[in-house]
Amino acid sequence: MDTLIDNPELVEAAESSAAKSQALIQKAKRIAADVARPAAASVDREGRFPQEAVAALRKEKLLSCAIPAELGGMGCSMADMAALCTVLGKACGSTGMIFAMHQMQIGCIVRHYGASEFFRDYLRDLVDHQWLLASGTSEFGVGGDLRTSIAAIEPVEKDFTLFKRCTTVSYGEHADGILITARRGPASPAGDQSLALIRKKDYALEKTGEWDVMGMRGTCSPPFNVTARAPLHQILPDAFRDIAIRTMIPYSHILWSAVWQGIAADAVATTQSLIKQTARKTPKVMPLGSPGLVDALNLYHQMSANVRTAVEEYDRFTANPAAASALSSSAYGLRINNLKLSSTRLVVDICQQCLAVCGLAGYANNSPFSLGRQLRDSLSGQLMINNNRLRQTNAGLLLITGGEVLENF
Repeated sequence: MDTLIDNPELVEAAESSAAKSQALIQKAKRIAADVARPAAASVDREGRFPQEAVAALRKEKLLSCAIPAELGGMGCSMADMAALCTVLGKACGSTGMIFAMHQMQIGCIVRHYGASEFFRDYLRDLVDHQWLLASGTSEFGVGGDLRTSIAAIEPVEKDFTLFKRCTTVSYGEHADGILITARRGPASPAGDQSLALIRKKDYALEKTGEWDVMGMRGTCSPPFNVTARAPLHQILPDAFRDIAIRTMIPYSHILWSAVWQGIAADAVATTQSLIKQTARKTPKVMPLGSPGLVDALNLYHQMSANVRTAVEEYDRFTANPAAASALSSSAYGLRINNLKLSSTRLVVDICQQCLAVCGLAGYANNSPFSLGRQLRDSLSGQLMINNNRLRQTNAGLLLITGGEVLENF
């Protein structure tokens, strides 16, 4: 096998990839600093969609960063996308989460459209138009179970119709399309699901509640009744079970974790700024909260290492077709679920530790060192695919896995 040492072409390719990644990160940092962060407080306070940041992402064509280069996109790896999510999440949790959720939808199409000419053309058009895709996987009556549906696809000649009562549709009113789950047909059992793309012209939304929540307020994800009619070729050919295992769940747990990592990084950076300011006022006295900041930074390093390991593993598996089957293993399912569980715990612990260090300066909403938004945004993680459900899933997986669950990958 060629190595970077003995193959100049591999060296050039690696350097080119690294340069591309750095250019993308710089674009995201500019958007974060110039657009997302200045608007973050009003997005949170008013519970409004961060239209400024999304417009900036569209302008830089970052909404199509995960689409393969041969279809006009940037062909980003999971490492690239996670880095972008962290940068955006550090400036505005809602902006980072919207970006992450959108890339999850793109990933499901890219990795599962098969030979569909419709989806191939749709991805090319998305690069040009920078459409924003929402998620419609939730449903009243299934107890938060992603892998169960009540609503069913109803074939009508060359089309299908669908009526679904969603508990949330991520930024639904602001999206240009929705990837929505439903039973494959009226006679299908609850777990036999399909994933369909419905475009803006294909559906109507009836809001059935409000989005007045504690954190992630800018994601604007109230409950909707979704009524749709679309061509049958807008249903992805792979069964949703395979899409969920191989793409949707890994994408969600990794990219969400990257956003939470950004929120944690912002809390640590804010706390460090306060400690430095305090130290300048009393140069001969170590600020009282300094050891607490060290503890928060240690937790952050744990979180960062967990995310980095998961990113590298996913990119390694998807780059090698022979290894891709590992994504369907119980051992991998345990690890990727545990990433989400640990990330949601660590981000809250970090934000709370930082709040304890900052004291009233972090508690006050009108303080430049306020940590209210970061803490409230961090608390949403345990509800996104409920942690209790993930623990139950992992308990079942432990019963059917062997020693490979302890192996290093």
